[in-house]
Amino acid sequence: MPLNPSVGGFNPGAGSFVPGGAAPAAEAADETWESAATEEAAAPAVEAAPAPVAEVKAPEEAMEKMDVNDEDLKKELAKMKAEGLLDDEEEAEIVTGKKTKKEAAAAAAAEAAPVDSRTLKKHINIVFCGHVDAGKSTISGHIMYLTGQVDERTMEKYEREAKAKHRESWKFAWCMDSTDEERAKGKTQECGRGTFGTDKKNYTILDAPGHKNFVPHMIGGASQADVACLVISVRKGEFEAGFDRGGQSREHVVLAKTAGVKTLIVGINKMDDPSVCLEGGVWDEVRYNEVKTILLPFLKQTGFQEKDLFFMPISGFTGANLKNRVDLAICPWYGGPALLEYLDDLQPSARFYDMPLRFPIADKYKDMGTCVMGKLEAGTIKKGESLIIVPNKIVVTVDEIFIDQGEGTIQLSEAGPGDNIKMKLKGVEEEQLRLGFVLCRKDSMCRPCRWFDATVQILDFPTIICAGYTCVLHIHSSMEECTFYSLKGLIDKKTRKVSQKDPKFCKQGDSVIVRIKMSRPICVEKYKDFTQMGRFMLRDQGCTVGVGIINELKFPEDKKKEKSSDDK
Repeated sequence: MPLNPSVGGFNPGAGSFVPGGAAPAAEAADETWESAATEEAAAPAVEAAPAPVAEVKAPEEAMEKMDVNDEDLKKELAKMKAEGLLDDEEEAEIVTGKKTKKEAAAAAAAEAAPVDSRTLKKHINIVFCGHVDAGKSTISGHIMYLTGQVDERTMEKYEREAKAKHRESWKFAWCMDSTDEERAKGKTQECGRGTFGTDKKNYTILDAPGHKNFVPHMIGGASQADVACLVISVRKGEFEAGFDRGGQSREHVVLAKTAGVKTLIVGINKMDDPSVCLEGGVWDEVRYNEVKTILLPFLKQTGFQEKDLFFMPISGFTGANLKNRVDLAICPWYGGPALLEYLDDLQPSARFYDMPLRFPIADKYKDMGTCVMGKLEAGTIKKGESLIIVPNKIVVTVDEIFIDQGEGTIQLSEAGPGDNIKMKLKGVEEEQLRLGFVLCRKDSMCRPCRWFDATVQILDFPTIICAGYTCVLHIHSSMEECTFYSLKGLIDKKTRKVSQKDPKFCKQGDSVIVRIKMSRPICVEKYKDFTQMGRFMLRDQGCTVGVGIINELKFPEDKKKEKSSDDK
C-alpha cells in the first residue's frame, strides 16, 4: 500500500525525461522568471545521476541530412523557383541548412564587438521634400536600388505587384512606401527611412510625405536632416500646382529652412516626361531654365544663399543623373555632377561634440525592451551609461546603441553628434515616453519649460491675431499646443528694432515678440545657446501660420522662490 493514498499509480507508458526536451505539465505557480532565477541561484547544486537519453540532433544537423532525393521536395522547390519566390542561394540553404550570405553577414554583425562611430565613414541625413506626386519616393527607392540596398529579386516582385494594379511607375516608390494604404493610394503618409552607403559616406534617406494632411510627419523628417532635396516636377501643370499658393513646394522650403537645413538641392524631376521632352527624348533646357528662374527668387527670399543652392535635372523613374551622370545625348546642356556625386563632395554640417548631450526622441517601439530612435543633436552617448529623460525625469541606462549602415546594423560603443541611431533603454516603458522627450545627462539637464518669449514671423493668416490665440507648435521632434499669452512688441523690418510696444494685434507679414504659454512642459533652448532646439514652427488648420526663434525662457516658479525668500 502506498504511503499516500491520493498518489496515482506508476505509469510505465510515461515518456522518460530528456534534458532540453519539453517539461511535464505542472500547476501554474504565482512567480515570475526573475524570482525563479533567484531561487535557482540560491539552491545548492545537486549532481544528477547520468541517465541514458536518446541522442537529440540539432536542427542544423538534421537539415544537413535531409533527403534531397525526395520527389515532393524537388517539385515544391521547382514550383517556387518558377514563380520567382526562390533563388539558387535560398534553395541551397533549404537543402543544406547553411545560411545565406546576407544572414551570415547579419549574424557576424550582431556578434561583432561594438565600434566607435568616429571610426566609420562620415554620415549625412538627407530629406526629400516637395509637392505631392513630384516623385520623392520614386527617387528615394531608385537610389536604394542603384546602391544595392534593394536586390533584383525584390525589385522584380514590386514590379509584378505594381503591374497587377496597373501602376507600373510606382515600383520604385514601393521600396519606401511599405504600408498597404500608401501603396493603394500612391501617397506617402509617414516619413519613410532608408540607409545606403557610397565609397565616401553613409547616408540616411528621409522620404517626407508631400500631401498637406501629413505635413507634421514632414517636419519630423526635416528636423533630423542635414541636407534637403526639393523635388520639383517639371511636367506642365504639376510644377505650377505645387508652386502656386496652396502648393506644398513653397511650404516645404520654409519648413526645411526653419528646421535648420542649410544646404538645399533642387532636383528638377521628370525631365523625360513626354509633355516637356523634345524630339528624340532630348531634355528641354528652355523648360528647365523657366522653372529655375521662377524658383530662385523665392528660395533667396526664404533665407537660402545662392552658394547653398544647387539645381540639377534628374529622372527618378529612369535613374538618370542619380548615381551616374546623365548621357550627353539626352542632356547635352548639363555638365554638372550627378546627385550622389554631389552629395559625396558635400561637407557635413558642424557637429557639436563639446556641447551638453541632447537627444530628442523621434520614434519609439518595443523590441525585446524599450527602443528609441532619432538624431543625436549634440554631445556623445556611450553604451552602458546612465542618462535621464526629461521632462518626466526618468533615469535610464543605455543597454545597446545601433546605427543602420549598408545592408545591416552596426552596434556602437559610442555615438557622436549627427548620427541617426537606435537605442535600447533599461528602466523605462514605451508607454512612459512621448515624441519630443529629450535624453540628457544629470549634470547638464535640459530644463523643461512652459513659458518663453519668442520672435515670431507671421507668414500666412487670413485675419488678425490677438492675445489668447492658440495653435500647434513644432520644435525638433516635439508637437504641442501653445497659446499667445501676450504680444510684447512689433519689430520694424528695416531696423530690426521694436517699433511699437504692447500691440493689440498682429497680422500677416508682421514680426512680433510674443510671450508663449505651452499646454505642458517641453524641452527647448534659447536660440543663441543652441539653434537646433531654439527655432520652431506654428501651424493651425492645416497651414503654417508662422515661424520663430526663442529669445528667453521664463520660469515662474523661480520668481515664487525668490519672493518667498525675500519675505523671510
